[in-house]
Amino acid sequence: MTVAVVLFTSDLRLHDHPPLRAALRAADEVVPLFVLDPGIHAAGFDAPNRKAFLADCLNDLDASLRRRGGRLLIRNGPVVREVRSVTAEYRATEVHIAAGVTAYAHHREERLRAGLGGSGVALRVHDAVITAVAPGAVTPSGSDHFAVFTPYFRRWSQESLRKPLAAPRTVRVPDGMRGEPLPDRAKVAGASPGLPAGGESSGRDRFSRWSRSGLSCYADRHDDLAGDATSRLSPYLHFGALSPVELVDRAREHGGPGADAFVRQVCWRDFHHQVLAARPEASTEDYRTRHDRWRKEDDAVEDIAAWRDGRTGYPVVDAAMRQLRHEGWMHNRARLLVASFLTKTLYVDWRIGARHFLDLLVDGDIVNNQLNWQWVAGTGTDTRPHRVLNPLVQAKRFDPDGTYVRRWVAELRDVDGARVHEPWRLPADQRDALDYPEPVIDLADGLARFQHARGRD
Repeated sequence: MTVAVVLFTSDLRLHDHPPLRAALRAADEVVPLFVLDPGIHAAGFDAPNRKAFLADCLNDLDASLRRRGGRLLIRNGPVVREVRSVTAEYRATEVHIAAGVTAYAHHREERLRAGLGGSGVALRVHDAVITAVAPGAVTPSGSDHFAVFTPYFRRWSQESLRKPLAAPRTVRVPDGMRGEPLPDRAKVAGASPGLPAGGESSGRDRFSRWSRSGLSCYADRHDDLAGDATSRLSPYLHFGALSPVELVDRAREHGGPGADAFVRQVCWRDFHHQVLAARPEASTEDYRTRHDRWRKEDDAVEDIAAWRDGRTGYPVVDAAMRQLRHEGWMHNRARLLVASFLTKTLYVDWRIGARHFLDLLVDGDIVNNQLNWQWVAGTGTDTRPHRVLNPLVQAKRFDPDGTYVRRWVAELRDVDGARVHEPWRLPADQRDALDYPEPVIDLADGLARFQHARGRD
């Protein structure tokens, strides 16, 4: 009886899972394994919102496996030690894993290959599991990756994606598999109260419902802050509870401008993966435009605190930051807006904002979080690095009657219409009754400081 191990990482699903399918073809039995690696904690990746969502994902994955005759084996400890222990215990000859692009994923793969090789166990690494197109599959002439999105998108769109794989009907596992208990979301302290339910089942249900009602109008409404018309699928993609290959396939079947716009967003995710795969140092260092003149953190303590707490005095910025704290998620347009405000209006290093996002975002990952922050800060792949998003202009365009602001900023719920975006213009007696702060900075002053500093670069 031959045995193969499937090491789940950021691919917590059964539908369209090439490593699982390969293991089922290669062996009589498989061991579906997830390792609760303390290295994740040491690296600061296990923030409460992601721990809670992960618990949902693992419980859902286990339930799906059990319906097919299997179960999920949970082990707790250093990943190489635990994988070696499992392969020895069940006499497995192969370990299957999805390829990753972060420095942590590369290091894990290297250590697994070294640790398993001595015992004759083969490590099989599968591409295009976490992304639709594998990093490095398309490259420009004379470079190992695309540094600008539009030409990447053109090439990416010409790629023939594999057809999504169905979930297996049966998963046969060795008798008597023993592991640690599944993590319990209820035991995770500090998770956001509005955090959504995790897991493949929830993700597939969300996509099915949204594709029927929201996909067709996505091109027109994805920036509508109050309309909340985005898919909200990013947490499920981050944990691999949904397959990007399947999402692209189903969107293209749907067709239309909304589907095209949605596929473009999936491509942005792949674009960032291929950038970081080629330039792993970009998770902590400026990717393109080196910039060392940020305000020191000690000199911006009060401004940073106001930004984090949603008390900047700019309602649309504050609404977004409060949504983040309550839901562990933020509308994409709002992410761009608050990142521009921190890096260009307050003139604070993008790494400070990126760290705060990673502390709270349920979809927070090194690839998209860091590179999106760099794009906004002007140190990344944006071809217009000096662009500044004015929060008042953005608010009036994407939240014209102030519904989004009133949803999240309780102090301003009684302010009618677009006046909510400029509470400092209200009559003094009304303004004094709001218990809402004055702006931390005049926008013109912030813009002048940014332009002066960048003029010296």
